[in-house]
Amino acid sequence: IIITIMVLELKIPHGHQLENLFAVWPIFLGYVLSFLIVGTYWNNHHHLLHATRKINGSVLWANLHFMFWLSLLPFATDWMGESHFAPEPTAVYALILCLCSVSHFLLQTSIIRQKDNRETLAQALGSDLKGKLSLAGNVSAVPLAFMGYPHVAGVLMALVAALWLVPDQRIERRLSGD
Repeated sequence: IIITIMVLELKIPHGHQLENLFAVWPIFLGYVLSFLIVGTYWNNHHHLLHATRKINGSVLWANLHFMFWLSLLPFATDWMGESHFAPEPTAVYALILCLCSVSHFLLQTSIIRQKDNRETLAQALGSDLKGKLSLAGNVSAVPLAFMGYPHVAGVLMALVAALWLVPDQRIERRLSGD
């Protein structure tokens, strides 16, 4: 649904020439970045819940918390793109990505705390280096954008997204016994 909302926010260029597409490139670039991020979270969320044997109220609330921050991405994506990656909207976008990372970590932690989930998920996730690097990259992007380097912050966020282009198969491998 989040991806659908984002694609509906894409503006059609005014005019009928290819050069008119250049006017909307920041919006499209923001969409591509957000599409990759939401798609990655969707895949990892699927694997995480697939490996979960027991869910309680704290897991449900942690999941809702995670969904809240993800649901703000269409707003932040549109603002960042419409502003052509201005410092404040880019910083807000990076901050929302940080909060997505933190809330995803809290969801993982909440699920692992359940006795029936602990062994499989804790071992599969291990030290979660990719998760920690992602959070560090997005946290670094916030002050970079505020300090007047929104394009550097954007590249950093894109590098974090690229880190996840290689699917994270830790949970999948653990469930299959490999």
